[in-house]
Amino acid sequence: MLPRRRGRFFFHLPFLLLLLLLPGWGVESRAQEEEEKEKEAPWDFPKAMWQESKSESPQRSLQLETLVAPPDGCAEHSAMGDTIQIHYTGTLEDGRIIDTSLSRDPLQVELGKRQVIPGLEQGLLDMCVGEKRRVIIPPHLAYGKRGSPPAVPADAVLQFDVELVGLSRATYWQKIQNDVLPMLCIGLVPALLGLIGYHLYQKARTPRVSKKKLKEEKRNKAKKK
Repeated sequence: MLPRRRGRFFFHLPFLLLLLLLPGWGVESRAQEEEEKEKEAPWDFPKAMWQESKSESPQRSLQLETLVAPPDGCAEHSAMGDTIQIHYTGTLEDGRIIDTSLSRDPLQVELGKRQVIPGLEQGLLDMCVGEKRRVIIPPHLAYGKRGSPPAVPADAVLQFDVELVGLSRATYWQKIQNDVLPMLCIGLVPALLGLIGYHLYQKARTPRVSKKKLKEEKRNKAKKK
């Protein structure tokens, strides 16, 4: 019986390996799809501003300048998880405007959701409603070597004049959703894979009863009755 058990176990082994590789393969394929979409997408301020944030660059670090000081007695400062409304004007180093919200409604941003480029998101932290800043963003915190044609060339330093016009605090459930749930999902995936593997292993260990024996047992039970 032992050789048969090992055979059944090794029969299930490829399925276990496939289950372990599927999550990584899904993440890889999703990343490739996002890259392809990003290449096809036109210039879009709120959606297309997070790519190329990891590109290395010799340019200077992020710089902040206060244009309008926070109001006196400001008690609420923007933080990760908050939803804010801003007016902004983005320019290149030569003064060319690449985008502005002054002719439309304020842009709504949920901090920590990567809805804008990393440098701008960092520059929006710890602001009060009514405060205005100038955020000078190096290429590695903006679009990097790829740029965002045709508006933003490669290795471009960006400058944003930003005014905070609205601030909504993250609720308790939003904080749980943003911080706790991702960690739970990360922990549950290997646990589920382990349970599936253990179930397959136990199934492979149990001796398989032949159909003839099952029929004989049924007949014996029928005779006893």
